[in-house]
Amino acid sequence: MKDYDVKNIRYTVLGAGRSGIAAAKLLKNAGASVFLSDSSPKEKLLYFDEKEFAKHGIPYEIGGNTEKIFDADYFVTSPGIPPNSEIFLKAFDKGIRIISEIEAAYRFCDAPIIAITGTNGKTTTTELTGAMFRDAGFDAHVCGNVGLAFSEIIPKLGVNSIVVLEVSSFQLEFISDFRPDVAVILNITQDHIDWHGSFEKYADAKFRINMNQSDYDLIIINHDDGELSGNFDKMRGNKAAFASGYFDNTEIKNKAYTDGGSIFCDCGTAEKIIDTKDILLRGTHNVMNAMAAVIAAKKFGISNDSISNTLKTFRGVEHRIEPVREINGVNFYNDSKATNYDSLYVALESFEGNIILIMGGKKGENNFDKVDALIKNRVKLICAIGQSKDVISERYSDFVKVLKSDTLDDAVINAVKNAKKGDVVLFSPGYKSFDMFDNYEHRGKAFKEIVNNLKG
Repeated sequence: MKDYDVKNIRYTVLGAGRSGIAAAKLLKNAGASVFLSDSSPKEKLLYFDEKEFAKHGIPYEIGGNTEKIFDADYFVTSPGIPPNSEIFLKAFDKGIRIISEIEAAYRFCDAPIIAITGTNGKTTTTELTGAMFRDAGFDAHVCGNVGLAFSEIIPKLGVNSIVVLEVSSFQLEFISDFRPDVAVILNITQDHIDWHGSFEKYADAKFRINMNQSDYDLIIINHDDGELSGNFDKMRGNKAAFASGYFDNTEIKNKAYTDGGSIFCDCGTAEKIIDTKDILLRGTHNVMNAMAAVIAAKKFGISNDSISNTLKTFRGVEHRIEPVREINGVNFYNDSKATNYDSLYVALESFEGNIILIMGGKKGENNFDKVDALIKNRVKLICAIGQSKDVISERYSDFVKVLKSDTLDDAVINAVKNAKKGDVVLFSPGYKSFDMFDNYEHRGKAFKEIVNNLKG
């Protein structure tokens, strides 16, 4: 672990979630002065343990933020607090520097870092990349916006470790020194505009993953994404890209692409990696995710055979086009992680037709144009739920049967009543979950429980 001197530095950690608690412990054990504050009541804090904090000697407050939080040199912030919040404006006035948990943890990390971001596909690509490295014999630690917090794995890192880190725009908004050895940007589309204030600011946050990279580092982007390819010339470091077909760009030394139903990787010589039909994950979007992981793996010398074997066996992540159950020839899929229309699009694209779609959630952006054609051509019934069920019904009732349901249980029952052998019941909401559930994980687990309780 880096010998980063934090003695006599005062940190206020805002948020007693998993990452906040991990950051507080990491900083305290390194000798910093740490205070943790969370405005939520105790019963809402899933990871907070008073005895654990007492053992570590970390003072805290819960149920509200007092003026004590401003007795600090740094804020380590939670993603729940937007950049223009009153608490941050006051901190700026007092000269307090604001950093995210990934920035705090990075300062203690000696291991190489592969950092992955994007509007969609982050979790799958992060887990897939981690699997490629583990299968090749690396001591790979998958963390960040998925699973363990970055701060949690710092004490576990050894000389042969590698960190595969999923990072969000919220976390990247507040970095200063964070510099991954490999940075991956999968795509950038409209999302989290209410938090960032505009699409431009959201995109700028994503691009920050590259801002400290040097000529020794690698930046990997999706060449098919206009927002990314249009800004590629401004990026630092060695450039790599992946695309849905061969592309000729002399500036890009490392590339992956599909050709004739196969993935090729060219890191000096074009080599076939795998036939796309042999990839276990469904959907063309996962072919793109796979190519990003391939380039990262090749950077560290992982063999084509090892990469191919991982792609043939990797089953994906929970809540992302996740097979749940087959009942009388009807297959049920949990895609609760589809919190926007881009994710809904790739889920619909993964099935040829006969889809009974359960969608809806918290009112938000309705980018219907993105999915209209797929819904018209592949969906036989929509079971609409949540705050957005009326607007969904209004949009699609003229050409697709729409049934509105007050609960997820009712939506599943409606789907079952109308399903025939060969149909797919796809739970891909296209909206955030907060109208009915704590988060997309809560929503997905509820769906799986309902389906698994159905009688055959």
